[in-house]
Amino acid sequence: MEFVISTTWDSLPVDHDPVKVTFSPGDGGMKMQVSAPFFNNPPGPSGPPGQPFPGLWNYEVVEAFFLDSTTVNYLEVEVCPHGQHLVLLLSGRGHAFMQQLPLSFTATITGNRWEGEALLPWCYFPPNVNKMNSYAIHGSGAGRTYESLYPVPQADLVEGQKPNL
Repeated sequence: MEFVISTTWDSLPVDHDPVKVTFSPGDGGMKMQVSAPFFNNPPGPSGPPGQPFPGLWNYEVVEAFFLDSTTVNYLEVEVCPHGQHLVLLLSGRGHAFMQQLPLSFTATITGNRWEGEALLPWCYFPPNVNKMNSYAIHGSGAGRTYESLYPVPQADLVEGQKPNL
């Protein structure tokens, strides 16, 4: 299944080639492939490629969330063009009960694009995943951009609302 992130978190169209995220069966898990523009903003994290990096959401990342809405347990997967990753298992908003899980992930940067591939082990997923979303984040300061596969509809926005940081 291929998904294209073509809107910001608040339903506005992105102003660049959209991020593509593809999910397919893999050996012992689900393969996640990313094809995205490379912004190099902010610069990459200092951790070694192929390793978990706490706070990766503060960098250029593509994220996928898989929710079991009956238990509010969810899997959060973050991957970065520089090769770092972050995998969390959470219960309720922001309550991580497992962090920095190992992940087979590689990324390559070619010019102004990057490609990444991860294998998400089946055991990381909550038992009854029934919702998912994917995000792409890049930029710094006031130029930080939050893009969403399933954004907040314009009609549902509340004055002053911001992306879930």
